[in-house]
Amino acid sequence: MGSRETILVRVRSALADVPMAEGPDGVQVPRDYQRTRSGPDLIELLLDRLMDYRAVVHLDTPVAELARGRGRLMVPPGVPGEWLSGVDVARDDPPLTATELDRLDGVLTGCAVAIAETGTIVLDGGEAQGRRALTLVPDYHLCVVRREQIVRTVPEALELLDPTRPLTWISGPSATSDIELDRVEGVHGPRTLEVAIL
Repeated sequence: MGSRETILVRVRSALADVPMAEGPDGVQVPRDYQRTRSGPDLIELLLDRLMDYRAVVHLDTPVAELARGRGRLMVPPGVPGEWLSGVDVARDDPPLTATELDRLDGVLTGCAVAIAETGTIVLDGGEAQGRRALTLVPDYHLCVVRREQIVRTVPEALELLDPTRPLTWISGPSATSDIELDRVEGVHGPRTLEVAIL
């Protein structure tokens, strides 16, 4: 018996006592875990978590005021006009190359949902978010989160998201501590994450 067959025998043996569901869904997994809970104010909790991640956070500051003076910003379709007053914008039509995106000063987007407990912002490629490369290549990302988009827990967020869409989960600026445990930012995404909560 080869390695492949040995592994498959072990997997089958491990699953022997697991009840199988009828139909194509396979194994039924109990989903009776806690989906939400009470706790601190959602806004305060999200602010705290975002600041822990070294994101720059603004509460009820006009988006255009934050974006002006940041240089030329990529703006996906669907970004509200009031966010752009006096802002130097670039459009992704036709789609810009990675090199062209890298030459921009940053990107201004909305989001799909924000998770207070984890300080995570989720993008799903919606109109005010654009394609993934827009938020991964430029060095600066100004992300707008509306209060009604904030949930407390990950399970609450998952209920609002479509798993067939391209989901990008952002927990602070891009960073790694792989080399000698020294934190380096901007390795695989924006070095600066600025969040405007409206």
